[in-house]
Amino acid sequence: MNIKAIISSVILMVATTAASAAIKTENVEYKEGKTVLEGYMAYDDSVKTPRPAVLIVHQWMGLSENEKMRAQMLAEKGYVVLAADIYGKGIRPTTMEEAGKLAGQYKGDRKLFRAREMAAFNVLKKNKMVDAKKIVVIGYCFGGTGALEMGRAGAPAAGFVSFHGALSNPTPADAKNFKAPVLVLHGALDNGVNPEVMPFLKEMDANKIDYQFISYSGAVHAFTQKEAGNDPSKGAAYNEKADKRSWEVFMNFLNEVAPVK
Repeated sequence: MNIKAIISSVILMVATTAASAAIKTENVEYKEGKTVLEGYMAYDDSVKTPRPAVLIVHQWMGLSENEKMRAQMLAEKGYVVLAADIYGKGIRPTTMEEAGKLAGQYKGDRKLFRAREMAAFNVLKKNKMVDAKKIVVIGYCFGGTGALEMGRAGAPAAGFVSFHGALSNPTPADAKNFKAPVLVLHGALDNGVNPEVMPFLKEMDANKIDYQFISYSGAVHAFTQKEAGNDPSKGAAYNEKADKRSWEVFMNFLNEVAPVK
């Protein structure tokens, strides 16, 4: 075989491998009771054996491009990922006022919040691509609260992760129900959440929960969200350093509780 033929063969092999490892994405309809929900799934369809999975719970604006981007990032690492829909198919707030009303509805009804999350969790658990014992629940802002609520509900996940989520717990006794390690990634200057920090830590310590709590200096609420802008004085703003550091810590956590082999 001459040099040109060898080069052509190598190029073909690389192209074929890249194509076979393409990340697939799709919208997924499912139900909680009679409510139709529409999540977003991402995975590498070249993997044929069950693998760990991640459930992403969205921030208060509903399932957005940001959660979809995170889902694709995790799929590239080998995870099956479902970005859940808490509000319902087609229900996507367009203003902060609408988002606040919707998020408040679920934060005020933790039973409903948990039910919507469990509906998504069960979609992942039943998926043939997923190792049901290695599902990690994560969330951003409103979704960070949701991830903790899943743990408080006793969900059989491998881990729970909150990115700049609220920490309040109307039923403190539920903290005993965590069945897996917890990671909380918090903005040190998130004044809306800071009053909730000490009660949360006391709950976790009192129940001997395996947790990590990391506070990022200079970061306010929504520090992983570029859509939040860059003005910390508004109480919510993107912080590139905190975003990158928290993602690295999160990946280390994943490698500990649900590693891709």
